[in-house]
Amino acid sequence: MTSSIPSPAQDRAIRAHLSAADPDLAALVARVGPCGLRVEACRAPYEALVNAIAHQQLHGRAALAILGRLVALAGGTFPNPETLLAFPEADLRACGLSGTKIRAIQGVAQARLDGTVPSRQEAESMTDDDLIARLTTLRGVGRWTVEMLLIFSLGRTDVMPVDDFGVREGWRVIKGLDTQPRPAALAAIARDWSPYRSAAAWYLWRAAEAAKAAAGRYVSTGS
Repeated sequence: MTSSIPSPAQDRAIRAHLSAADPDLAALVARVGPCGLRVEACRAPYEALVNAIAHQQLHGRAALAILGRLVALAGGTFPNPETLLAFPEADLRACGLSGTKIRAIQGVAQARLDGTVPSRQEAESMTDDDLIARLTTLRGVGRWTVEMLLIFSLGRTDVMPVDDFGVREGWRVIKGLDTQPRPAALAAIARDWSPYRSAAAWYLWRAAEAAKAAAGRYVSTGS
């Protein structure tokens, strides 16, 4: 299914709320325009976690290339857990996955089979905190990884990934700070952005991207 984005009415509510919360955030929202946060409306948690693990510590295009090779290895569709577990490690390495990431995605696949990783229907009935608590027990799955699932797969609107480099960098940029805020400090600031903290993160990613582009560099950020 085509990724969903905020409806015009939702977008107006998001921009009005965030703009009222902080003048520098208001300037960023005005400069960027409508919120383009996209949600994969059919992506299951298992697939979302494998995707997020592939993206860890990588430029987005590099991660997408790895995932494309993984899909090709599976015959053109995203491999289900049984298929993923059956792949020889050499084939997974040929896709561009490190040994650490191979063990992590294999753990996610096994956890889907034993029920630790919920189906999408099950996940939709769980709270953000319950999903974070359950899924961070898996190897290679930290809070950030689950937060990406919450935002980009389940469409949760009020997630603030304060450990994300791009989000903290975006706040540093729009405020003209010398250093990034600590996660706890940004979490406190972001309370005023609720219930649209996911959209706020999207705008801060855009600020970080613009700053890096202006400096002739690139920072991997959320979609």
